[in-house]
This record gives sequence, structure tokens and C-alpha cells, in this order.
Amino acid sequence: MRIAVTGASGFCGGAVARLAAVGGHDVVCFGRRPGPVGRHQPWDATRDLPDLSGVDVVLHLAAAVGDSKRGDFHAVNVDGTRRLLAAAADRPVVWVSSASVYRPGPYEGPVTEDHPADGQRSAYGRTKAAGDRLALDAGKVVLRPRAVYGDGDPHLLPRLRRTVRGGRAWLPGPDVPLSLTAVGNLAVACLAAHRWPAGAYNIADDVVYRRDAAVSAVLGVPVRHVPVAAARAVAAVAGLMPEPVLTPYAIDQVTDGMVLSVERARRQGYAPVTRLC
Repeated sequence: MRIAVTGASGFCGGAVARLAAVGGHDVVCFGRRPGPVGRHQPWDATRDLPDLSGVDVVLHLAAAVGDSKRGDFHAVNVDGTRRLLAAAADRPVVWVSSASVYRPGPYEGPVTEDHPADGQRSAYGRTKAAGDRLALDAGKVVLRPRAVYGDGDPHLLPRLRRTVRGGRAWLPGPDVPLSLTAVGNLAVACLAAHRWPAGAYNIADDVVYRRDAAVSAVLGVPVRHVPVAAARAVAAVAGLMPEPVLTPYAIDQVTDGMVLSVERARRQGYAPVTRLC
């Protein structure tokens, strides 16, 4: 097939584009910069309709990410999605969303795709939720991974490294269970999901991790705890800066104990093979 991958110059999009090429597909990478494989089709998601002529399937991973106060969150995650869906028309589209669309916890049990998608505490979460709704209303497939990690990760691992002081990782609150998503598992799901029924699907590894053990394994240092209230107070002060190091969103990611149910994806044949530890 000829597969369009948007955001292929990024971490997740690049992994999807490479796997598609390994599978023998004709890959067209849409974005401001070329992807790692295939042909580059320039596209500015903040203003242009992509030219999808000859494309069989669209895998949409272009997104404004992070929890900075600056960035084109709405222009990319909402308006860019609207442009992409208009250009795709009746073509199969797999829209890569995020578990950040879900209402913040704490959670009493595994989070299913029916969990409310409101109350997000960041521009990223709010705009991904809005784009998510656009894709679902258009009858497309939506994938919701959580905390994607892997080789070349520019987001999760650098953030965790900033918690290390004095040979220890200092994390807010007690140890909690949580879901993570290997970028390889996400890529496999992306290439299969265009055949799935329209709707939302959680995508995560097939194991529930313990936060402290996972962080310790990745960073190679023991974990120590700080009170959540103290961390939130520091985040409130840091939030006055244009590019805060510690934010409420970052605290939520390591304290809310979000475990995703992936049963809906499993019923379509999703079988994650990669684990963190």
C-alpha cells in the first residue's frame, strides 16, 4: 500500500514510518521535515491541506506535544486534524491520540475507552481531546497510548533524568501502578488499525508496571519520595516561567496511577511484544 505518515520526523512517527517501510509499503512522510524513510511531502499542519493523491491509508501522528505555555497546540492538534480529515475524505485514517485525553485521576481500576475525556490540565491534553473527538466524529480509528518510550525518546526519559539529584530519583507521592507504551508496540498497532472498526482503542504494553521499579530500572538509581503537596507548590512557582521544568501535568503523569485496559484492541488482534523490564 501507499501509506501516508504525518509527523514522520518525530519520535513516534519515525518509528511508524520505518516499520511501514520494512513491511514493503510505499511510505510518504508528510510534515515540515523529511522522515527517516520514503518520500517527503512538505506539509504545514497549521495552515495547509495535505495532498493525499494516490494514498491508500493515512497514519496521523503529527502533533504539538509537551506542557509548555508556548506552542501551536490548537493550530496543530485541532485545526491540523480538521484539515487532515478533510483531505483524507473516505480514506482509512488512524489518528494517534493520547491517554492524556482522559479525565485526570486517581482511578479506581483500569481505564477503558469509555472513561470521560474532559478536565484535562494542559493545553496538550485539551487539544488532543478536541482532535480525538473530530476523528471519532469522522468515523476514523483513534489510538490512545500512554507515556510512549523507546530509543530516541525526546520527552519521557529526559523528564525523568531531571528528577535525579545526589544519585537518587526524587518522585512525588507513593509508588503507583501505571501503563506505559513501547514505541514499537504503538507502531505495530498503527499499521494494523486501519483494518479495525472505527472507534477509540487504548494501546499499551501487556504488563502493569510499578512506577518506582520502572524508573529505577531506566535510570539506574534508587527512587525516593517527596510529598505531592510540596511538588505541586514548586510546580505552581515554576509555572510562572515560560518553559517550566516541573508542571502539574508532569506530576499527574507519575502520581495518578493510570492503568489502561487494552481489551478492545486485543479483540482486534493487538498483541504487544515489547516490554520495558
